[in-house]
Amino acid sequence: MKIMVIGGGGREHAIVKKLKENPNVSELYCLPGNGGIARDATCIPVAATDLDGMVCFAKEQKIDYAVVAPDDPLAMGAVDLLEAIGVPCFGPDRKAAVIEASKIFAKDLMRRYGIPTARYETFDDMDAALSYLETAPMPAVIKADGLALGKGVIIAQTLPEAKEAVRTMMADKRFGKSGERIVIEEYLEGPEISVLSFTDGRTVVPMVSSMDHKRAWDGDTGPNTGGMGTVAPNPFYTPEVAARCMREIFLPTIRAMTAEGRPFKGCLYFGLMLTGDGPKVIEYNCRFGDPETQVVLPLLKTDLLTVMQAVTEERLAECPVEFSDGAAACVILASEGYPGSYEKGYPIRIPDDLSAEVYVAGAKDRDGQLVTSGGRVLGVTATAPTLTAALQKAYAAAEQIHFENAYYRRDIGKRALTAPEA
Repeated sequence: MKIMVIGGGGREHAIVKKLKENPNVSELYCLPGNGGIARDATCIPVAATDLDGMVCFAKEQKIDYAVVAPDDPLAMGAVDLLEAIGVPCFGPDRKAAVIEASKIFAKDLMRRYGIPTARYETFDDMDAALSYLETAPMPAVIKADGLALGKGVIIAQTLPEAKEAVRTMMADKRFGKSGERIVIEEYLEGPEISVLSFTDGRTVVPMVSSMDHKRAWDGDTGPNTGGMGTVAPNPFYTPEVAARCMREIFLPTIRAMTAEGRPFKGCLYFGLMLTGDGPKVIEYNCRFGDPETQVVLPLLKTDLLTVMQAVTEERLAECPVEFSDGAAACVILASEGYPGSYEKGYPIRIPDDLSAEVYVAGAKDRDGQLVTSGGRVLGVTATAPTLTAALQKAYAAAEQIHFENAYYRRDIGKRALTAPEA
């Protein structure tokens, strides 16, 4: 089979490595890929948002199956276009991808169908938003409606911070058109839980739960990032919580999307907060999370391509999906200054005998040498029987990798280890 993966980050590297395990995969392409992915797949310099280029390549190479991983091409309708030329895909069509592409759509969907989430109001007028904040409780969460590389959320501790966040999005247009409409919602407290799930629009199969670490600096401080590390499973996600989520959140969401004429097929990501009132939805993503994928897929025992095809063909109920009983931890090595400005082009030295998996996110090949080219550069993932052991292995490996201006958090997994189930 000829397989095409769309995207070029650490998530796509994890997907590529897992797809390579299937002996039926004869040729594996990644568009555009990166310097690290090029060691595991043939990288083609077609941007993930170049839908015409993507379709042309699929036609020319007679691609048998495509995996569309990032949010932007999904929201733009990449799956629709590829399936129109006869290429089966893993990923939701444009109508279903709106569950991530518009936070206002997602919040209104949850309100209509009684899916637990934070209280909220939506605004397309800045003065109205600023006026609302005068009486809103603090902290408050300000969200850009559209896609913003996972950074369009600001947690404001005070009224001045909240007003500044609104102005940043609506007047300064930090996130472009994505911030023309915003959501102001209640601040929820509790352990955060990420649950990626396979779904074919009828059956939902949750993957191993995980815990992301969004803040840039130790102690969960600093600006929001795309994610500085993850652990799996999340010890706060007990069997009792899982059963409640399936009953109150997962199945109702899939049924709601079908009722809206937007059946969802692919990977639906549930970002949850375990509050005193039970689990509530913080956000939906219409694809594999990054870096959650880097800890979830290493624990998947079932062949990934087999599961993906079962999703595409709407026979997921017939496909057993198994995960190992161990744990995984991923530490993100970033460029100093991320998520703000940072320097690029530094050589990366990775030992050959590293006892961990390295997923390349922001690096390119320069004359056979990997060099930094992004904010999040590498994801260093280790698996072990326990979370403590997985963290020890991941950090030991991270310390052996070197590039100038490297930065990583030193407390990934610390909160998870405080859980009663840990």
